[in-house]
Amino acid sequence: MDGGGIRIQGLQKSYGSGDTAVQALKGVDMRVDPGEVVGLIGPSGSGKSTLLKCLGAVIEPSAGRMTLGEEVIYDDGWRVGDLRALRRDRIGFIFQAPYLIPFLDVTDNVALPPMLAGRSNFEARQRARELLQALDVEHRARAMPAQLSGGEQQRVAIARGLVNQPPVVLADEPTAPLDSQRALGVIRILNEMAGKFRTAIIVVTHDEKIIPTFKRIYHIRDGVTYEEEGEGRAPV
Repeated sequence: MDGGGIRIQGLQKSYGSGDTAVQALKGVDMRVDPGEVVGLIGPSGSGKSTLLKCLGAVIEPSAGRMTLGEEVIYDDGWRVGDLRALRRDRIGFIFQAPYLIPFLDVTDNVALPPMLAGRSNFEARQRARELLQALDVEHRARAMPAQLSGGEQQRVAIARGLVNQPPVVLADEPTAPLDSQRALGVIRILNEMAGKFRTAIIVVTHDEKIIPTFKRIYHIRDGVTYEEEGEGRAPV
């Protein structure tokens, strides 16, 4: 890696204790380099959601090691003092639903995370406008979420996930509600943004339409990951 991305080694997560303990993750190894978009696929109950929550510092693993950029953030215990700041500043989230704030316009929806991180109103809005332009929705900057199409809402959600320039972005089923053309458009955008901002992006998906676009894929089954080379076909 070149000073960014994310790497996890031997990650484990157990729920409960004793005879009733359930081991959701049994020793996951995974790396995503800067500028790379990697797919994560697996059946229901395989551990995808648990892995994503651990990667996003939403829940604490039981064992293992996670490195974000050059910094070890977890090594059999958290190695950062402020998990809220970690999630806010260094991990971007894109969900199946856009979850835009309905009473804020597009610019304010995107500018809110950097404002919460302490950036000035001017700086946050400037950064929001740059991303909206890069994602071809700048013309909707003053629109309210209800006035946007589904594809436009997802682009705004992508902008919000990238606005703090996090080294890693976790995208949970970002194309599930979209038709084939829009789904491939979202993946094309994620690849462009990953390359432009040197962001490592992990896409959790069941979407058969986009799986052929990944150059690398991690399968997860019974709490263990298996890596394979993907087709890496460019989205059209």
